[in-house]
Amino acid sequence: FPLPVFSPTSTPPHFPLCLAQPRTASTRRRRRAKQAEEAPREHAMPPKSDSVEGIVLNFVNQQNRPLNSQNVADALQKFSLKKTAVQKGLDALADSGQISFKEYGKQKIYLARQDQFDIPNGEELEEMKKANSKLQEELAEQKKITSEVESEIKGLQSNLTLDEIRSKEARLQSEVQEMEEKLKKLQSGVILVKPEDKKIIEETFSEKTNQWRKRKRMFKELWDNITENSPKDQKEFKEELGLEYDEDVDVNFQPYSEMLASLNKRRKVSR
Repeated sequence: FPLPVFSPTSTPPHFPLCLAQPRTASTRRRRRAKQAEEAPREHAMPPKSDSVEGIVLNFVNQQNRPLNSQNVADALQKFSLKKTAVQKGLDALADSGQISFKEYGKQKIYLARQDQFDIPNGEELEEMKKANSKLQEELAEQKKITSEVESEIKGLQSNLTLDEIRSKEARLQSEVQEMEEKLKKLQSGVILVKPEDKKIIEETFSEKTNQWRKRKRMFKELWDNITENSPKDQKEFKEELGLEYDEDVDVNFQPYSEMLASLNKRRKVSR
């Protein structure tokens, strides 16, 4: 082939030059990552169900929602798995393609592979919604029936049984008989209590009742002074100290106070 001849005064033709662009480290990393994503992965054997990877895989598939390693580790504490083992299992499953993952900064989010699930179409979703609505109505109806039955059971449990009724009837009949005998004695004019014994009983009752009232007042004043600026709850503080009020042991001071007032009034009249 004849070679082109250029005169000294002519301008040589322009030939484009293909200059290679320098590759940076970040460019190489991105290219390798892209090649790894595009490269087909070999089919990995599923892990044993009782292995760490098997337990992690079953949990991720059951949840079917985005999870991080801490979520998985917290949920799998019942299997005595540490977070390090869970993290290794997640990474191994992600590397083998059995689960998907996405990196957000320094954190990885893992998700079950969606191609293993049967995704319903629009018609199936509509049927599922209708079925769910029907089940919700049936559930509400069953709850209503259950509530009515429970109320009926509580009402029946509050009633006395036949044996309890018979026992109560026998006890009441015995009390009535005792009262009738006492009434007959009173109506016959028999003195049941000697005057001197009656006086001793009344004086003792008066003294004890006055002491009771005095001690209640003293305790209330002392307790109010102690708890006035105390941050503790008074009920909890009382239980902590082991204190009991009259009401805690089913005792009411009011009837005794009224009896004492009536006794004092009768004494004044008799004088």
